[in-house]
Formats: sequence, C-alpha cells, structure tokens
Amino acid sequence: MLQSSENSFFKSNSPAPNPNPNPVKTVTAPVDQATIGRTLFIKGEITGSEALYIDGRVEGKITMLDCRVTIGRNGRVDASIQAREVVVMGKVTGNIESADRVDIRSEASVTGDISTARLTVEDGAALKGSIQVQHETKHPAQQPNQAQPKPAEPPKALAATASA
Repeated sequence: MLQSSENSFFKSNSPAPNPNPNPVKTVTAPVDQATIGRTLFIKGEITGSEALYIDGRVEGKITMLDCRVTIGRNGRVDASIQAREVVVMGKVTGNIESADRVDIRSEASVTGDISTARLTVEDGAALKGSIQVQHETKHPAQQPNQAQPKPAEPPKALAATASA
C-alpha cells in the first residue's frame, strides 16, 4: 500500500505528459509562381521574374530569363520561350532557349529548335527540330584552372645611395 501511495503522489503532482508541448509550426516561403489556367488564352509577350505554369494557350513570346517555365499537360504554346529552365508536358510550337535545362516529358510534343546546357527527353515524347547543347558559360573569375593575365606593373624607381 505504501508503494501505491507513492506512485499516486508522483502521478498527481507531475503534469500529464504532453506529446507535443511546443508544437512546431512549419513556415515555408510562398512559392512565387504565376499560373495561366486551362480556359485562358493569351496572345502577346509575357515577361517576368517568377516561375510560370501554363495550362492554357499562349501565342507570342515568353521571356523569363531567371525562372522556370512549365507547360502543363493541357498547355498549348505557339511561342518562342527564353527561360532558365523549361519543362514541357503539353505542346510547344516554337524555339526554346534555356540557360540551364529543358525537360521534355513523355506526353509532350515540341516542334522547334532547342538551345540549352542540359536536355532530358523521356520515352514517348515527340520532338521535331534541331538541338544545340552547349556548355554553360561562366565568368572568368569562376574558372579555377585558367591562369589570368596579370596587368603590367609600372617600373619601380631605383633608389640611389651615396656613401662617403
């Protein structure tokens, strides 16, 4: 009986264990992405500095140099595309210029020339046009193995000392 009273003492004075005393709130930065929905048709030039998801129809020119452009499964693009990264799941008719990479998924269709540093084409994708895969160009200071020419130093003045 003495043991049970000691246990009840610990049980009554100790707070009930809370499985999550300080709930962790996960806060993520909002993803900046513009979406062109299925029923939208845009004719003209699109430029910007956030990711773009196209599930509708676009005709003209798309310039998103520092961002990703994704053409969804329902997307139909009749435009030239310039972006850092391009993912195609729908249909593109026009040239694609990408600084980083182009992904053409299995259900995609691309008709036009592609210029990129990296290219992925899944089985089942339709591709008609030329492909140019080129090395990424880096600033000369970022290339570690190249010797940089040193600027010519002006001639130093010679000091003459006279001894007596």
